[in-house]
Amino acid sequence: MVENNLSAASIGNTLRSALLSGMIREEDTSAILYDLSYLESRIKHLTSCFPENTLHGIAIKANPLVRILEFMKGIAPNIGAEAASIGEVTMALKTGYRPDQIVYDSPVKTMQELEFALKTGLHINVDNLSELNRVAMIYQSRSANVTSTGSVGLRINPQIGLGTILESSVAGEYSKFGVPLRHQRAQLEQAFLTHAWLTGVHLHVGSQGCPMEMLVDGIGALYDFTMVVNAKRRNANLHAIDVFDIGGGLPVAYNTISAIPSMEEYVGKIRRRAPQLFNTTVFKLITEFGRWTCTNAGWTVSRVEYVKHDQSINTAMLHVGADLFLRECLNPKDWHHQYTLFDREGRIKEGKDVNLWNLAGPLCFSGDMLAKEVCLPPVEEGDYLVIHDSGGYTFSMWSRYNSRQTPRIIGYREDRFEILKERETLEELLGFWE
Repeated sequence: MVENNLSAASIGNTLRSALLSGMIREEDTSAILYDLSYLESRIKHLTSCFPENTLHGIAIKANPLVRILEFMKGIAPNIGAEAASIGEVTMALKTGYRPDQIVYDSPVKTMQELEFALKTGLHINVDNLSELNRVAMIYQSRSANVTSTGSVGLRINPQIGLGTILESSVAGEYSKFGVPLRHQRAQLEQAFLTHAWLTGVHLHVGSQGCPMEMLVDGIGALYDFTMVVNAKRRNANLHAIDVFDIGGGLPVAYNTISAIPSMEEYVGKIRRRAPQLFNTTVFKLITEFGRWTCTNAGWTVSRVEYVKHDQSINTAMLHVGADLFLRECLNPKDWHHQYTLFDREGRIKEGKDVNLWNLAGPLCFSGDMLAKEVCLPPVEEGDYLVIHDSGGYTFSMWSRYNSRQTPRIIGYREDRFEILKERETLEELLGFWE
């Protein structure tokens, strides 16, 4: 069993070592660090919960670092990549993922991108019926030279409701993603009975705010539909739907007190609701756990540059904010972290200040506030603030507003460090805008 969160004590040991060794330098006003041993354990734990033939397409959008993609690929033979754009497809191919290990999920694919994906042999999840017609046109074209090694699935919205975070819930009555199961059931059945090559189904209910029971309900609704359609496909002498992509979405703990379901509990509930999914002679499963895999393996540290003391509130001026924590700054009601304060040598600071602290970022707009009214020990200039559980959906959402340099990103195993991505130089930053 893998712990949900890295402890403040273990992070403190690493922070002190990074400072003493010069891995975090004076110019590194902020840095992102990944515990690679923890990340490896997390992935091995995931693969142990599912059948061996499951393809675990880790969502690239959660963490697109090339060195992380390369690292994850080597952990288990059934680790793949879920790509939400042709750019992410290219990243996966360039980092050594085979075409059959790549799941292409963009909701807005051009005709050229579809042709490339089919020729290359990716697994494509078609988003809508118009896109399905384009795929049919490509298959019908003799000049397309489409490979037979790829596979095609169709994203279906199970319409089972919304979670507590609207922006990350995609299975309501309306969703921009997929084909609605209840509203267009007849069209869906007709599509699967028309296209013999359409042998996969895909859903994603949402993440972080969608309870486990909702995820299981979505899988169950699509499972029931698939079993009905497969009976009709057999009667029509068509190959059964045999690829079932359950998406991702299992919540992670952004603090040490939240009660979240384990992967074992989630898999157990899916088995009971949809038992044939785990019959490897019937289905090949695909998962897309990006947040669950990466988030808890990483943490961010920022030097406190200035402190401000107002009448009833203190403000710590940091080197990270909405550039790295976009969701947290713009939607603090739903997205937040735990914070630990360390002194300039990397020792945990104890106690509580009499006034609460606002954690302000470096960008020039008032909404660049990482958190408000946080209980911390007295903060001093030169201290280090650690933002826990920031290994996913942080750097991948980096904002270029105010043209700030991206931070050094470091991987570590115990006290052995490696640079995953170097701090951006001013020349490299200028090159972005040229």
